[in-house]
Amino acid sequence: MKKTTLLLVLSILLSIPTFSQEQSENNASENFNELKLNGLYLVLGAFDVTYERTINEESAFGLNVFLPFDDDINDDINYYISPYYRFYFGKKYAAGFFVEGFGMLNSTNNFIFSNNGFDTVLKEENVTDFALGIGLGGKWITSSGFIGELNLGFGRNLFNNNDTSDYELIGKIGISVGYRF
Repeated sequence: MKKTTLLLVLSILLSIPTFSQEQSENNASENFNELKLNGLYLVLGAFDVTYERTINEESAFGLNVFLPFDDDINDDINYYISPYYRFYFGKKYAAGFFVEGFGMLNSTNNFIFSNNGFDTVLKEENVTDFALGIGLGGKWITSSGFIGELNLGFGRNLFNNNDTSDYELIGKIGISVGYRF
């Protein structure tokens, strides 16, 4: 009786470290945070940063913020804030080919030519709108957590679509680098 109790206690004690190690490995791959910077927009004159949080191995949600610092871009686009949801098809955890659905709160400058009878006047108007869109892309992750990403998305503004608006359709494009932690 003492031998069976001793064997039972030893087997339980030996299985505890194995169980806890297995549990910690699963916790390490459950949810990640990512910060990414769009290098393409940075070269063109805008700051575009993204935060993403993985939900599980095949989906994530995130928030993308675009702020131009070059006057040429700032003349057209003031900013956009774009929340999104992604579904991944890759073999790695929340990586590989993805499809995304996004919303976009955007502010643009619209230039309107008006005629007051004698002169043609160019009037600038700030237009804020909300768009819905879809996109696709790919994400590659190194074993140390560095990220490379390509994405492309198109959408349509929902509210201020009239004959004088130049921004009925919107787009997102990215060549981003970042880090997963």
